[in-house]
Amino acid sequence: MEITLDLIKKLREETGIGIMECKKALIEAGGDLEKAKKILREKGLEFLASQGGREMKEGRVEAYIHHSGKVGVLVEVDTVTDFAANSREFREFVKNLAMHIAAAKPRWISPEDVPQEVIEEEKEILRAQAEREGKPPHIVEKIVEGRLRKFFEENCLLKQPYVKDPSVTVEEVLGELGRKISEQIVIKRFARFEVGEA
Repeated sequence: MEITLDLIKKLREETGIGIMECKKALIEAGGDLEKAKKILREKGLEFLASQGGREMKEGRVEAYIHHSGKVGVLVEVDTVTDFAANSREFREFVKNLAMHIAAAKPRWISPEDVPQEVIEEEKEILRAQAEREGKPPHIVEKIVEGRLRKFFEENCLLKQPYVKDPSVTVEEVLGELGRKISEQIVIKRFARFEVGEA
């Protein structure tokens, strides 16, 4: 069974667990939603599922201004309880995330936030590049998919290698923190300002 984005989103909505964890569980479960939920529970992620319906009305807004005074970031990260939002780990993560955004220049939070027209335009460019490189037609689409993943890694905050530890992504750090404080965490929004940029 094909693991579609809709299926991944559905599992994420029902469990509140990160997209990558949901995707891995669905692949392991052969696309079976209930089996995927069981796999996530076995991995110790069930606490998030029980919070799926709880509103996230707590969190923190963090500001970061680079010492040059030319780059600034505002980021909002939400969670369920003020206890979690005020924990040392949560505060530290939000602070580090603001610095990460300043350094890594993401344009969107996740691939789902990238406008469809931007994706289509990027695919056209990547397709033209692969064809110019003389790649055979049956390989071109695979190349486009691979390079599109790279585009998401460069431009989507959750997919970027975490500045403080490039061996993991921001999404993985977020998931780990959620497990540590036993709450669902969501990066709600961010704004990055740089002198001279429109």
